[in-house]
Amino acid sequence: MGLIQKYESEVAEFLKVCHTLSQRMYVTSHGGNLSLRLEDDLVLITPTRVYKGSLTDKDLVFIDLKGKTVEGTREPTGETPMYLNFYRDRPDIKAVIHCHPTYTNAFAIRKGKNWLMRPVFPETAIEVGPVPVVPYGEPLTQQLADNFLPYLKKYNAFLMANHGLVILSPGGIARTLDLVDILEVTAISILQALAIGKITELTHEQVRQLENTRRTRKLPVIGAPGSVSSVEELFFG
Repeated sequence: MGLIQKYESEVAEFLKVCHTLSQRMYVTSHGGNLSLRLEDDLVLITPTRVYKGSLTDKDLVFIDLKGKTVEGTREPTGETPMYLNFYRDRPDIKAVIHCHPTYTNAFAIRKGKNWLMRPVFPETAIEVGPVPVVPYGEPLTQQLADNFLPYLKKYNAFLMANHGLVILSPGGIARTLDLVDILEVTAISILQALAIGKITELTHEQVRQLENTRRTRKLPVIGAPGSVSSVEELFFG
């Protein structure tokens, strides 16, 4: 039995997310890529130079954590070094999406304060967490992949400067897409607020109290297990 048949339900969900990313214009042309960890040493990943809106199961690639193709006829995405770093350094992570949502991406090129690092909405604060800007690196390079390393233990979402968004999740690929949606709507609200006035952040005490919400909803703390103890620590140290 091939891996596509063995992981039939995971492949179907993965393709659905690929197509949804395209429909929502979070990816265009050959841009963006995504992956799903199926086993400790087995990752389902998108191929290079294929439009995500037209992907079929025959286009998908299965790789191990050395980047070697286990099954599939296409080459994996050129951003594979980035994914290998993620899965090696964050064994808690099951899925990763890299895409270019318009409003979130505005913060990847905007000068000044990065409002996506601040607690503005409760849902975003506890589910996505702060979103740092990772220094620019040439696409498809090990340098770009390594630029994430100082941030990888503490955060689950990242803006690549002048490039795009990356979100990691200990949930499945559909859950990771949910997080992209949450962040994009947050970015829209922030940009709208900046256009008409100033922004009010959640207070330190309000963020501290969000730990109760996180526990009630049984959400994991953002970051690698043991790296961050609470929502308060995420935003206020």
